[in-house]
Amino acid sequence: MQPIISINNLSKTYASGFKALKGVSLDIRPGEIFALLGPNGAGKTTLINIVCGIVNRTGGTVTVGGHDIDAGWRAARSLIGLVPQELATDAFETVRATVTFSRGLFGKPANPAFIEKVLKDLSLWDKKDSKIATLSGGMKRRVLIAKALCHEPTVLFLDEPTAGVDVELRKDMWEVVRALRASGVTIILTTHYINEAEEMADRIGVINNGEIILVEEKAALMSKLGKKKLMLQLFDPIEAVPPELAAYGLALNEDRTELTYSYDSQNERTGMEGLLQDLSRVGIRFKDLQTTQSSLEEIFVSLVRN
Repeated sequence: MQPIISINNLSKTYASGFKALKGVSLDIRPGEIFALLGPNGAGKTTLINIVCGIVNRTGGTVTVGGHDIDAGWRAARSLIGLVPQELATDAFETVRATVTFSRGLFGKPANPAFIEKVLKDLSLWDKKDSKIATLSGGMKRRVLIAKALCHEPTVLFLDEPTAGVDVELRKDMWEVVRALRASGVTIILTTHYINEAEEMADRIGVINNGEIILVEEKAALMSKLGKKKLMLQLFDPIEAVPPELAAYGLALNEDRTELTYSYDSQNERTGMEGLLQDLSRVGIRFKDLQTTQSSLEEIFVSLVRN
């Protein structure tokens, strides 16, 4: 399957000499939700802005739907919808008018029924005749999404789309994203809410200091890099982990009633059997146990730190 977006050896150096991107190569598959994660200043927004034709690249190539973003810029950009971080809208225009105008900018014929559907999907229909200046920050964010969808793009970039949006609106937005993906739209998102990427994404990319340090299927990433933890609820508090158990690296919680053992589930020998035997040997009894796997956030922090 041909990638919908192909980025090869992409670089960006600003006049100050700052290298925002350093030889980034990345392919985005049609119809997937791809989450691009990275700390502030890692290069996420620069990468998106180059693909969308907002920032000029220093080197490398980018194609969207087989169209080079320079030689075939009109065809490439017609495939793309962008929801930027900044709340940049015409404050004194109405919601319906600004979304309709955005559709016309792409040369699309008027389609009031489609505009109505987009606004209803985003719970904006009752605000259709309101001036944007009167809307809350969350509603303005929804207007940006409506503007990005109004010309029916096949690729949608969401750059921190739920920043400043309350929990209820955020859930509504992700329902819209799921419906778009089901209809064949490719979604590329950046987010600081890593739990969203964990819930929504098919693949995860991590960028740091202008370089892609990892691209992986979400499930494979969490299986490969995620540590598992065994939590043991003790019958009686203990003062400290006995020296006989030091090799297991156990962590004792603040109220001294729970022991946590971290292990790699991919290893044939997890050490759990020996741990349980040694606990019994030193007279530590437990009344319950449970296992958890590292979250995507923990994996991300570990990757960037390393």
